Amino acid sequence: MVSKFTSGLHKVIVIFVGLTAQLLCSQTKRDTLKEQHIVPVTIYKKNFKEIVSAQTLSGEQLERLNSQSVADALRYFSGVQIKDYGGIGGLKTVNIRSMGSQHVGVFYDGIQLGNAQNGVVDLGKFSLDDIEEISLYNGQKSEIFQPAKDFGSSGSIYMQAKTPAFKNGRKTNVILRTKSSSIQLFNPSFRLEQKISDKISASLSSEYLQTDGIYKFRAGKKMPDGSTAYDTIAKRYDSDVTAKRFETSVNGTLNDGNWNVRGYGYLSNRGIPAAIVNNGFIPRGSRLKDENYFIQGQFKKKLFPKFETQFKAKFAYDYTRYMDTLNVESTALRIDNTYIQRELYLSSSNLYSITPNWDVSASMDFQYNNLDANLVDFSYPTRYTSLVAFATTYQWNRFKILGSVLGTFIHENVENNSKSPDKTEWTPSVFASYQPFQSNDFTIRAFYKRIFRMPTFNDLYYSMIGNTFLKPEFTNQYDLGFTYQKLYTNQNFSKLYLKVDGYYNVVENKIVAMPTANLFRWTMTNLGNVKIIGADINLQAEINFGEVKLKPLLSYTYQSARDFTDPSESYYGDQIPYIPWNAGTFTMMADYHNWSFNYSCMYVGERYDGQLNNIQYNYIQPWYTHDLSIQRRFEWNSHQFKTSFEVNNIFNQNYEVVRNYPMPGRNFKLIVSFTL
Repeated sequence: MVSKFTSGLHKVIVIFVGLTAQLLCSQTKRDTLKEQHIVPVTIYKKNFKEIVSAQTLSGEQLERLNSQSVADALRYFSGVQIKDYGGIGGLKTVNIRSMGSQHVGVFYDGIQLGNAQNGVVDLGKFSLDDIEEISLYNGQKSEIFQPAKDFGSSGSIYMQAKTPAFKNGRKTNVILRTKSSSIQLFNPSFRLEQKISDKISASLSSEYLQTDGIYKFRAGKKMPDGSTAYDTIAKRYDSDVTAKRFETSVNGTLNDGNWNVRGYGYLSNRGIPAAIVNNGFIPRGSRLKDENYFIQGQFKKKLFPKFETQFKAKFAYDYTRYMDTLNVESTALRIDNTYIQRELYLSSSNLYSITPNWDVSASMDFQYNNLDANLVDFSYPTRYTSLVAFATTYQWNRFKILGSVLGTFIHENVENNSKSPDKTEWTPSVFASYQPFQSNDFTIRAFYKRIFRMPTFNDLYYSMIGNTFLKPEFTNQYDLGFTYQKLYTNQNFSKLYLKVDGYYNVVENKIVAMPTANLFRWTMTNLGNVKIIGADINLQAEINFGEVKLKPLLSYTYQSARDFTDPSESYYGDQIPYIPWNAGTFTMMADYHNWSFNYSCMYVGERYDGQLNNIQYNYIQPWYTHDLSIQRRFEWNSHQFKTSFEVNNIFNQNYEVVRNYPMPGRNFKLIVSFTL
């Protein structure tokens, strides 16, 4: 059955890609047209319609941040913790304001990426080549014309795919790009955009990534005082990746509306880096094979002057094979597990404008998830999720308020064992902003949001570990902050942007794994109660010195995220693992004619590792990196040619984002792109 389903899905994807390619090729023109240089988009957008502003990176700025994947780019946002398990092949997950990776909603082209199995999206799989903009929202996107799913996360990351744009009468854009690095990276890609008619355009892109993942590192030994003694130079051999990505879309506009259909496929075979715990033995890690496919579409239309509607749909198929090769020769137990996830998602959203300053909306979503596995006595769970969201927003002079309530109704079935009971939850949120002065430069804003995340299929049903009686994990978020943006007529100093937030979060019923009487059997339980106090600061400016344009950017985060679960425990009140008290980034971008320079510095302060107690032995030293890149644009036969050279970790810093997973030292990358 699975093979038939996979074969059928492959045919659907191939047919969809083939039809799109045929549309593209049938409209291709051979005319040689001069291409204009596009001015980079500003990082932060000012829009009073948006109560809580987003942190945003877009356009050429994404190309200049020494970032291979979306996870790398997110490091430059405040309030974000990235877990990186080493090298290009290592798993990369994101945590916003210390509430946990499962509380982060990741949206691609307006529709959420799901993983009902473990609730985590590996952002290392997403290249920046086809992404126009990345936005991070705390709480939620503060607008009401959106699917119910968009109201359902504690924090959200939106990745906006590139939409074809044609200049000076062009009908075809072709971009060829290749990347290579000192870690034996071979990464060619292409993107083809075609204008089919005045209202329809299409795109087709593909990427191949291959690296042996081998890099040198200085192996360290954990000392009793918590420090690390680096005394051995070794090589990382288990971070190799071979991956293929293809993506195609068709975009259309209507009178007072638009539509889009997108197909996506990602296939990879990668090594999973193992922990380095013994200087004399460098273990080989596990292996992971992935096949991820989805096809999605959306339609948006203003039906009447005061009424708009939009529909979204998606089908996703994910195949994962996990092979644990660690110590296979010395143990009789070999792990070779296969998982297959399927997801169907449907959404309808409607907006009605009662007055020019008062809008109301209603959204209804349905999602189907199931999980197959080759595990013994597996439950084979199926989840049916229905969501209903009602929201309203009202603006009175310089004051605006948004209120919403989300209803979540979940029913599950299993083929074996017991199932989790049905769940019904209603969760509210309130957002407000106020401009105290006649000028709109200064805005005060605040929000409160209560939301929850369902236990994942692994939490509930994983063999010998799952607990079907787990409660949902709730978060309560309180935020107060302000933004200040000023444009100056001064010839040298042209722009200043400042964003400051203070917040208090409480996580209830934290889901944790606890050992039982048998150390080989753990169980999932609700124990945690975490309280988080923090502050985020973002500052950017634009400065001109003659023909040199400078754009400094600074982000800083302070967080006290402490465990208040059980007063009788020795770790009561301690900082939770891997959350630094202080972290920040500084970036300086400079442009001069066709030259571009970028310098960035990242600092992560002292932390404690995966053990609960904040004792000296669990202490992790701060780490920092410095990166530098230089770009040059050329015009050749009326076509643009761009080359970029990057030096990452300039000072060859020895550091670990996660204990025992060393990161690469100094490395180099060369990127060449050609636009037809």
